Amino acid sequence: MSRVTHPFIALASSAVVGWLAAVAIAAQARPAEKAPLAEEVFTNVRVLRGIPVDEFMGTMGFFSASLGMSCEDCHGASDTTWENYARDVSPKKATARRMIQMMTSINQASFGGRMVVTCYTCHRGNARPKVTPSLAALYGATLLEDMDDVIPAAKGAPMVDQVLDKYLQAIGGTQRLAGLTSFVSKGTSAGYGPEGTRPIEIFAKAPNQRTMTFHTLDGDSTTTYDGRVAWSAVPHKPVPVLALAGSELDGVRLDAELMFPARIKESLGGWRVGLPTEIDDKPVQVVQGSKPGGVLATFYFDSESGLLTRLVRYANSRVGRLPTQIDYSDYRDVNGIKVPFHLKITWLDGQEDVTLTDVQLNVPVDPARFAKPAAPAAAK
Repeated sequence: MSRVTHPFIALASSAVVGWLAAVAIAAQARPAEKAPLAEEVFTNVRVLRGIPVDEFMGTMGFFSASLGMSCEDCHGASDTTWENYARDVSPKKATARRMIQMMTSINQASFGGRMVVTCYTCHRGNARPKVTPSLAALYGATLLEDMDDVIPAAKGAPMVDQVLDKYLQAIGGTQRLAGLTSFVSKGTSAGYGPEGTRPIEIFAKAPNQRTMTFHTLDGDSTTTYDGRVAWSAVPHKPVPVLALAGSELDGVRLDAELMFPARIKESLGGWRVGLPTEIDDKPVQVVQGSKPGGVLATFYFDSESGLLTRLVRYANSRVGRLPTQIDYSDYRDVNGIKVPFHLKITWLDGQEDVTLTDVQLNVPVDPARFAKPAAPAAAK
């Protein structure tokens, strides 16, 4: 469906245009919704104070992944309410507080406050760090390690523009992509849990508005970015509708901007091309971009086709970076633009395996789709 200018806009008088501009300026001047801090929502927060709730919850996932533990290992199996989670029922919580303080002290004293040492540095998925070198690891089969979060520019690598231009050409070309104004899709997702597949809807409007909703039995799980403010409305969370902040907000903004790839080069800065690697035995070109103090994102492009295979973006936290990985596959042609119909979204405490069944481009999207979502309500 081609892009059509609304006749009202085409015939608008200068007075109407001025009025619209004034409304836009007023909207931009509207103060952003303040994200609540951890100690404002939870009780008994002693160390991780002064950080937004979304970062606090992400930090819990970081602990779980670093030590190979679940919530019940520190909070107790009977903690069925958020109030109960605040109780110090296990000495492990006191130990965790001391470890956070120790880690912070090491980073400040030895690395100028940079996040160099984290829980994962020593624990590597184990409750207790290993203290003796492993002979099996030393002389056995070579283990492939994940590459570092921050990727240095590789000598002799292609130019960033060369890699990104190949990607843009592979999915439809810059001219066709520049005309992409909206994205509407439906499908199903198999989550990390017993519920099975659930319906999913994605709405996006250029240049950077996006809403993704999973329709679960316990209520809709929605993430919305309206072009300036983002919210997360997820069942069973301590804040039913949570305003996102910091690098979590940056990550949601990047997700919205990448729905319209024509502006991918402007979405981040500090672009660099790293050494090539492989994903599923296929060579990929690695490109990384960032924003000062904000999101860090690594893109993996198929070396042959130029298509985006994987994106890993990182949010900052008090204890380390929180990764979110999105794998893209099953690209299909929709109105001359290649769209991935399979997305696998993985983060520290969850995973969604999304299969799109219907994708429409350049169709009208109700602005209400990008308003602050309602609190989740269980399906009747």
